[in-house]
Amino acid sequence: MIVSKSNSEHYKWGDGCDGWHLVKTHALSVIQERVPSGCEEIRHYHQKSEQFFFVLAGIASLEVNGQENELQAEQGIHIEAGVPHQLRNDQKFDLIFLVTSVPPSHGDRVDA
Repeated sequence: MIVSKSNSEHYKWGDGCDGWHLVKTHALSVIQERVPSGCEEIRHYHQKSEQFFFVLAGIASLEVNGQENELQAEQGIHIEAGVPHQLRNDQKFDLIFLVTSVPPSHGDRVDA
């Protein structure tokens, strides 16, 4: 089956952010997310899940274990399990990115 936002499970999070589960299995999660200008997630880490963030459009400000990173379109970063991180959109336009988690990160999040 071909997967797209139009046929994927949608959810809302934070203050106006969107997510679409492109792949949602017991072993793998691939989500496309949209983060409006000025929005951010809560700083956290995952006990078991490692993640890969890949920017499709916009610029992601991603703090990883105290280090600030700015990811442009077509750039990504891998975050090991147990490493605190926080994603923000400091720009004036939407941030669109993919986040891949192995194993899936839902229920594995601890505020940092």
